[in-house]
Amino acid sequence: MDLNTRIENTLTQLRTAIETYQPSAFSSSLSAEDMVLLDLIERSKLSVDVFTLDTGRLPEETHEVIGLARQKYQQRIRVLFPDATDVESYVNQHGVNGFYSSTDLRKRCCQIRKVGPIKRGLKGKKLWITGLRSAQSIATRSHLEALAWDETYGLYKANPMLDWTTKDIFAYVAKYDVPISNLYQKGYTSIGCAPCTRPITSGESERAGRWWWEESNNRECGLHVDAHGRLVREVLSNDKNGNS
Repeated sequence: MDLNTRIENTLTQLRTAIETYQPSAFSSSLSAEDMVLLDLIERSKLSVDVFTLDTGRLPEETHEVIGLARQKYQQRIRVLFPDATDVESYVNQHGVNGFYSSTDLRKRCCQIRKVGPIKRGLKGKKLWITGLRSAQSIATRSHLEALAWDETYGLYKANPMLDWTTKDIFAYVAKYDVPISNLYQKGYTSIGCAPCTRPITSGESERAGRWWWEESNNRECGLHVDAHGRLVREVLSNDKNGNS
């Protein structure tokens, strides 16, 4: 599929989902795919609340992207922060880098710094738009649906970038001069908190640099998983009012 067709298909998905479910929100990690999605939303003047999470441990390059995005786009990007009391309690109990000690402590840190703030950002919304792509992880993201009911947050989740390849993403970035992190030039392919992200080596998957010290191949931060740790992927066949 050529890039122009990919763009039109994605915009059709976005417009349909946004028109059907309002109010809607786009939670941007400021990754390359999320910046492409922000550019699509901005150029199409879609009615979406855009926000991002500042975990308190982001690399400076990510903060730079926030500034560049605000300069380029009229779309306001809200920045949400974790609860200071929760962060303080965690650090006092486990240390500033306690997440290296165990998977449970890492997930607890993600809960405080990511899941808590995103719940605030999605409160009252009917649609959650993400930039998740199947190519990012065969283990955790290859079976996601373009539109699904998210039981955890009680709204619909749209994943319009699912079938975009990495090549598609960077072709779009070049064509439309989309601002992205300089870390991509240093071997990073998935960018999160600074102490939890590293560049990948040849042959590794795109998300191999996230929480690399953990043995599991099923590594996620908790934003997109259900109570059992599985990525939410319920197929949208009928809405919650019984309408197809």
